[in-house]
Amino acid sequence: MAKEVYWHLPGITVHFYLNQVIINLMKEYPDKFHEGYKIGSVYGTFPGAIWNGGRAVFGLTSKGDMEKIIKTYNGLNVPVRFTWTNSLIEEKHLNDTYCNLIMELANNGFNQVLCNRPVLEEYLKKTYPNFKYLSSTTKRIVDPAELMAELDKDYYLVVLDYDLNHDEEVLKALEPKADKIEILVDEVCFPHCPKRVDHYKDESLMQLTFEKGTSFDCPNKKGRPDFSECMKRPHFISADEIGSYVDRGFVNFKIVGRGLPIDMVIDSYVYYLALEDERDFIKEKIKKTINKILGR
Repeated sequence: MAKEVYWHLPGITVHFYLNQVIINLMKEYPDKFHEGYKIGSVYGTFPGAIWNGGRAVFGLTSKGDMEKIIKTYNGLNVPVRFTWTNSLIEEKHLNDTYCNLIMELANNGFNQVLCNRPVLEEYLKKTYPNFKYLSSTTKRIVDPAELMAELDKDYYLVVLDYDLNHDEEVLKALEPKADKIEILVDEVCFPHCPKRVDHYKDESLMQLTFEKGTSFDCPNKKGRPDFSECMKRPHFISADEIGSYVDRGFVNFKIVGRGLPIDMVIDSYVYYLALEDERDFIKEKIKKTINKILGR
């Protein structure tokens, strides 16, 4: 029997229908997907939550809709994982009623939280101890000593910085704790981006102030993201390479896509999850099912 490998998908709300479709297709057509592959969580936020980081998401979700979405994922045996990684959170933001409502609704012992700021993390662990807490890649921990120290902390998983994806020395050192590492396989950002932390802060500020502002001045931004371009990045991990990571004990992999076009996210799901000879079949099934759901 193949080792169980867990994939963490983007977009609790923005890709709500797509995520349901891929989860159900994996159950309906197990012979068309890699053996042992499972969906470990779906990460993201509900629009308008100020604790959210990484990608600002504007709007508002009703309590009833939040309950429905959480129940839907959990009913499929998939945890929801909140991206509470706003890098500008202060103590004054901890009593936000909307964010606390979200935590209360998901407080069933099954769901998860990505952490960034100690002030928020300490509050959450004290107030909502039933969640699994993860260290976020938004911390940009690239120093090996700092990374090992992070693994010694009380985290369910630590998400590896994408610049370390192929660092053989680091990977070798991580092998004894590989089951606590989650690897971001298809990050769209350029390697060693000098503005990444500033970009996270810009997104965090927009989320806190409910202001979209202007487009972040990123020297690496080149039009609409495309999966084929992403595959050319030096930190990209190909579908064929996943097995070599699994053999070393790494079994948690994260796919990007919260702020990306749905076509690109579909391409990534099909590429990583489906068997090579079945990708066209699964992609067609996804598109037909979503069109049916949306009445197209």
